[in-house]
Amino acid sequence: MKKVYIRTFGCQMNEYDSDRMADLLAATEGLERASHPEDADLILLNTCSVREKAQEKVFSDLGTLRELKNARPDLLIGVGGCVASQEGQAIVRRAPYVDLVFGPQTLHRLPDLIAARRASGQPQVDIRFPEIEKFDALPPPRVSGPSAYVSIMEGCSKYCSFCVVPYTRGEEVSRPFDEVIAEVAGLAEAGVCEVTLLGQNVNAWHAPLDPAAQALGLPARADFALLLEHVAAIPGIERIRFTTSHPREFGQRLIDAYARLPQLVPHVHLPVQSGSDRILAAMKRGYTRLEYLSIIRRLRAARPDICIASDFIVGFPGETEADFDATLKLVSEVGFDASYNFIYSARPGTPAASLSDDTPREVKVERQRRLQALLDAQASAISATMLDTVQRVLVEGPARRDPGELAGRTANNRVVNFTAPPHLHATLMRGYTQVRITHVRAHSLRGEWITPQSESADTALHALAAHRTPPAP
Repeated sequence: MKKVYIRTFGCQMNEYDSDRMADLLAATEGLERASHPEDADLILLNTCSVREKAQEKVFSDLGTLRELKNARPDLLIGVGGCVASQEGQAIVRRAPYVDLVFGPQTLHRLPDLIAARRASGQPQVDIRFPEIEKFDALPPPRVSGPSAYVSIMEGCSKYCSFCVVPYTRGEEVSRPFDEVIAEVAGLAEAGVCEVTLLGQNVNAWHAPLDPAAQALGLPARADFALLLEHVAAIPGIERIRFTTSHPREFGQRLIDAYARLPQLVPHVHLPVQSGSDRILAAMKRGYTRLEYLSIIRRLRAARPDICIASDFIVGFPGETEADFDATLKLVSEVGFDASYNFIYSARPGTPAASLSDDTPREVKVERQRRLQALLDAQASAISATMLDTVQRVLVEGPARRDPGELAGRTANNRVVNFTAPPHLHATLMRGYTQVRITHVRAHSLRGEWITPQSESADTALHALAAHRTPPAP
């Protein structure tokens, strides 16, 4: 069987898109996924242009792939994702051995692009922005575990001054309500018990409802909070996550959902980027420091145990020491969980790229170090509170460093490596189990599996396996 190798850069949206490419190519071309590029007949790079280094890494990888192409002229090489959308034909000019260039919104056209490349012998480039067409063209997602991603919207209409996403993924477009619910229900029937809803600004999702739904008392238009209610009502869905959210759409109805829906995990990723109102205005984020803090305060009132993760940009053009101190103060006030921070890098075509930036690189690096130290200390403090507690963990598979152990994820998004009887591993990997946290480490936890009470481990796990085994196709 012929094979496709897909290398993914960037966010969870790209991870989802890569999986859908693999599903599509399996259904249309009979390609199975390869673990190494040397074994593949088709190599795809699914790219990210949010950071400068990620973009240059793509061209570095293409240089390496050129040797494979020279040795095997029939090998096809494709570049997809945001770099493809941004660069288009320039990729072929810079790397003429690339056969396919396609954007995030045209990945469903891969079979047609491959056919056209073979028929014409010429590179094929398609980086248009058809609205929601790709979801209609893609086959149902294949799942092999208890968790799955579901993309519910595409694009971004916020136009933050530093961000290239609106130019590479287009304006915000939401998938229809019925399609999202049907996909999640199908995943649940296949044994999925945890879903992560994806979008560039996932909480901006909205969609009209048909007259039949309105006749049942539902509004004419559904918002994200209503979608969450209906996803939570699907039998078998026990946990719901979503990413990435934007403060501008984090309204009271969504906050109230945290108090109302136990399926919503006590963890949210809510990028703030800066604690300085002056910098937030220059970034065109559309909220102030106090407005962000108000969201956090109301979230914690609705769900006291919630953990808040965030994103920060250090060294945005014009950032002073006072601006950076405002960010440190915000971090101290909020008490963030594991978060990301990046030194600002100008992206071509964005408004911020033309701003004067006279802060020395070494100053930015030192600010990033100070911010990361504070964020790490806060995340470690949250982890420390979990020591000796019993956590309900979704088992994801063998631990990375020790395949003899299992790895899972807590409701608040902590990775836990734990030991369990080897003959029970296959059954445990089908869903949730109880783990007592025994050690706290910098970026993960360690624990021990707890035998279900009042019955033997084998009896309990046998019953659990029977309950979770999906119906035969």
